[in-house]
Amino acid sequence: MNNTTPPSAPSGNPNAKSGAAPAPSGKPAAGQARPASVIPMADRLADLKSKREKVMGGGGPERVAKHHALGNLTARERLAQLLDPGSFTERYAFAQHRCTHFGMAGKDLPADGVVTGHGEIDGRAVHVASQDFTVGGGALGEVHGDKIVEMMRASLKTGTPFVFINDSGGARIQEGIDSLGAYGRVFYHNTLLSGVVPQISLICGPCAGGAAYSPAMTDFVIQTRRAQMFITGPQVIKQVTREDVSAEQLGGAEAHMHYSGNIHFIADDDKHACAIARRLLSFLPANNAEDPPRLPFEGEAGAVESLNDLLPPDPRRTYDMHQVIKRVVDREDFLEVQAGFAGSIIVGFGRITGRSVGIVASNPAVKAGALDIDSSDKAARFIRFCNAFNIPIVTLVDTPGYFPGVQQEYGGIIRHGAKLLFSYSAATVPKITVIVRKAYGGAYVAMASKDLGADAVAAWPTAEIAVMGAEGAAEVIFKREIDAAPDKAAKRQELVDLYRNTFSNPLVAAGRRMVDDIIEPSQTRAYIARALGVLSTKRELRPDKKHGLIPL
Repeated sequence: MNNTTPPSAPSGNPNAKSGAAPAPSGKPAAGQARPASVIPMADRLADLKSKREKVMGGGGPERVAKHHALGNLTARERLAQLLDPGSFTERYAFAQHRCTHFGMAGKDLPADGVVTGHGEIDGRAVHVASQDFTVGGGALGEVHGDKIVEMMRASLKTGTPFVFINDSGGARIQEGIDSLGAYGRVFYHNTLLSGVVPQISLICGPCAGGAAYSPAMTDFVIQTRRAQMFITGPQVIKQVTREDVSAEQLGGAEAHMHYSGNIHFIADDDKHACAIARRLLSFLPANNAEDPPRLPFEGEAGAVESLNDLLPPDPRRTYDMHQVIKRVVDREDFLEVQAGFAGSIIVGFGRITGRSVGIVASNPAVKAGALDIDSSDKAARFIRFCNAFNIPIVTLVDTPGYFPGVQQEYGGIIRHGAKLLFSYSAATVPKITVIVRKAYGGAYVAMASKDLGADAVAAWPTAEIAVMGAEGAAEVIFKREIDAAPDKAAKRQELVDLYRNTFSNPLVAAGRRMVDDIIEPSQTRAYIARALGVLSTKRELRPDKKHGLIPL
């Protein structure tokens, strides 16, 4: 008789088979599926790592290599250049589209073609979106657009700047109107952010069709020399208007800087574009409720003796106002905005005793410093930006008036010139004006005159403040005397000198309190610094209204 009995099932495990050994803890028996609830953490982490690596790889090694071969950085490499090392936190990395049309069902687009998140620039928080051309050509679809919008909303909530790096083939056609709706939401939020937080667009690749409108709605546009931006491409233009034009001629950086004025900075490459954005943000506050950052500055703003000898003795000779600006700002550090557009006026950012200032200056080296349609628009937009973000405005004046011409009149110089008047008048930030030489007619008024609300106005001894130049005025006022004189040339010069000595100097304006003081040129930097100090607590009440109606 065999007394050996088979082992019984372990107590509490009625499903165990007779004679089967218990499975080691955490591992299923042979042929038995592992419940999801008992997948080891190590396996889960390995799976997460694998998925994240795929997302980080963008469109894959081949597409990335092709992108690099064209001289471009990838979306993530651009963010690494833009942001402080180790500061980037990505959001929505695993977002996926939900389109099922035209071969999109089940198609994997890592991060849905745009990298979004937040990081820091010089230790200050920013929110960012960077389109990935290696993934579906960076085309914008519903989820792609909503990721961008989420970053814009986060910027609004936290009061932090928003930087958008554009590199996209346009709308994701397979998604149809969902893509159009996403563009609309981006544009809407561009408007919500406007005047609340700085918005900067980097154009690092194609930016065509509706995609171009978002950069146009931001505060500053930086375009690389490899990028193109246009609403309708060369093929469409040729088909409709029969005009032959290349993509570079139509939408390259040089075209937008010199002709359209759509961009503010030209960058040599992606790294340079990111460096410009970083430098630009160093002058700006994070939002409209803050003052701009102030850098440490020891001592006081002293005299700059070289300014006394800068102007040519002959008032008809020209000079470059950049030379004045460099001597006024700290360490000659001036970031010019739209340097290649509407050169008769200069705008940009500098610091005076560590304080950020926006500078608007006539440039006699171009069109004698006369205001025209483009220079009026350029200055007006810059002034409105400075006013929105609490940046004091320093204006340097040397202008003979508005530029004459039929095309200027037909082009609407009245309307465009009025933008400059409106912008200065509406600005409530500290406004400091220095009249360097000519300030004639309506241009004198438009360039931050006392009557437009300038808080401090100084004039150099060379300033000529009058309705018009002495030569023109003499021809009008003394025409009969000149015509009747035996020596017309001598009489004309006599009367020109009479007019100039009577009106074309700062003494008459100072006597009327249109000028607060007449200063030595060498004291310009010190004068502005003292004015900035006393005006740092400026408060100005305006009528309660929704907004003014600038003559657009």
